[in-house]
Amino acid sequence: MSHAVLDLVQQVMSSPWLYVALFALALLDGFFPVVPAETSVITAGVFAASGETNLALVIVVAALGACAGDHVSYLIGYRSGGRVREKKPFVWARNALAERGGLVLVVARYIPGGRTATTLTMGAVRHPLRSFTLFDVIAAASWAVYSGLIGFFGGMAFENDPIKGLLLGLGIVLSITLVVELVRWIRKRGAVQRRLPDPAVTARAQAPAPAHAAARR
Repeated sequence: MSHAVLDLVQQVMSSPWLYVALFALALLDGFFPVVPAETSVITAGVFAASGETNLALVIVVAALGACAGDHVSYLIGYRSGGRVREKKPFVWARNALAERGGLVLVVARYIPGGRTATTLTMGAVRHPLRSFTLFDVIAAASWAVYSGLIGFFGGMAFENDPIKGLLLGLGIVLSITLVVELVRWIRKRGAVQRRLPDPAVTARAQAPAPAHAAARR
């Protein structure tokens, strides 16, 4: 990365408008998940290590934006109703919600695409707003702390080279995401295999009855 680009990033990070942008990105990410909110929070955390941003303010602003965006997504799901409930990603979210309740919202915050599917579904199934808000505050706050601190510790590790700190932070997030997805895949595969019939039982059920048993019938 050239010095000109690095200087531009540093100017953005030192601008008071940064916090407005972080709030807006976190809000949009709640119902438009292609917005790079997490990357922005990590980047701001990296530059907090050198004092160019305020880590506590970064975390608070990101959490407030994420919580607001999730409530917009909830409202969209509430208004959409049945059109949302039967789509495949939302069937998963609905089943997880039935099994784990509001706690699934906290878990889904760390699953790519899962957060939006879950918030939309909770609105569509008319999950109580008070319960949704309680768990969403926990989810948004933990996500903001997690993203901000990963960036901050990456910036601390490479205090004189913030770009390497940013790459380290993003690498950690990517690694955690891959591990989460791998665990989900293993658990899903195990659940499918448990539902499959036992070949030995199936073979016995399909085997012809012995001759003496047939004679008794």
